[in-house]
Amino acid sequence: MNASAELLKELRIDRSARPPPPSRRGLWIALAVVLVLLLLAGGAWFALGQTKPVDVRTAPVKAMSSDGASASVLDATGYVVARRIATVSAQITGRVEEVMIEEGQRVEEGQVLARLDPINADAERNLAQSQLASSQSQVENVQAQLTRAEAEARRLDALVAEQLVSRSQYDQQVADRDALRAQLQTARRNVQVARDQLKISTIGKDYTVVRAPFAGIITAKSAQPGEIVSPLSAGGGFTRTGIGTIVDMDSLEVEVDVGEAYIGRVQPKMPVEATLNAYPDWKIPADVIAVIPTADRGKATVKVRIALKVKDPRIVPEMGVNVSFLETESKAQATQPQGVRVPVAAITERDGAQAAFVVVDDKVQQRTLKPGATLANDRQILGGLQAGETVVLDPPPTLKDGDAVAPAAGTSP
Repeated sequence: MNASAELLKELRIDRSARPPPPSRRGLWIALAVVLVLLLLAGGAWFALGQTKPVDVRTAPVKAMSSDGASASVLDATGYVVARRIATVSAQITGRVEEVMIEEGQRVEEGQVLARLDPINADAERNLAQSQLASSQSQVENVQAQLTRAEAEARRLDALVAEQLVSRSQYDQQVADRDALRAQLQTARRNVQVARDQLKISTIGKDYTVVRAPFAGIITAKSAQPGEIVSPLSAGGGFTRTGIGTIVDMDSLEVEVDVGEAYIGRVQPKMPVEATLNAYPDWKIPADVIAVIPTADRGKATVKVRIALKVKDPRIVPEMGVNVSFLETESKAQATQPQGVRVPVAAITERDGAQAAFVVVDDKVQQRTLKPGATLANDRQILGGLQAGETVVLDPPPTLKDGDAVAPAAGTSP
């Protein structure tokens, strides 16, 4: 009986004991799966929702005037030109014997640049000298005959007075004397002609020496020893017409073409600021020399000559230059320029209006513009932009407000 009771006690369930802790491995696996799914969903949204920034070129918006300088009433482009430039050639046809110039060399007025073979000139000069000597001998011969004829005429004159010779014999002698006097005058004139011919042949000899017509810099060397040169290219296609080109650097000026619609703003002696394309940070003071009184009907422009007030070796012919025609100080104080200026390439058309895209925090904002006057490669903007902002140049047709952009290297941020 007691044994059975003990056995039943062992089979009883102890409800006061704590159950064993459940396993957490399944929970962690479930959490990991959910996290992976969330990461995949976020990556897909980022890849599909984000747009690649558009590569663009930018430029700053500039004020119409700065640093208290005179306002620009008109901008134009042109080139540096030389008013005194010459391609030097020989005055005769001949073979080049020696060339004594090189590009970049400075020469003075009258300096020998080249020499031609003088064989023909020497032969002509020798011939002229021989002709002069022959003419002089002819004068001496006639002079001797005239002296004899005059003496004979005097002797016959005395004999006629004494009636020892006939009057006709005396008259014949006088006629011979007068004929010799005429021959002597002709011979003397022949001597003068021979002298003139000798001078001409001497000039021809000098034509074999090519000299600089003025002081300047050699910009081109056109001939080499052994080549044939001629001022008229008489030798055909293989004949040179020049020895070299000289430029007077003190005669450099600027020529620009101004549109007919704006030529009324330009006046002689008007102050100008010139900027060479090669040196964009160098502002060169200048002024207007003259407005050429004729227009180009093809381009609808008028040529304007501008004098540079600075002489510098960096200024060379055919350089590109931008010029700004400035107001006088009194006009600049009376009329303060309005608005800002931006490159023409920054202006586009959106929804029938002119607009520009401003870069703000690597995104663009579309601005509707109120345009003003055209200033060469820039445009005056009276409303919609402020100085110091950055605009997109040549915006793509697909660019819209809020798009992300990436300014290209070398442009304004």
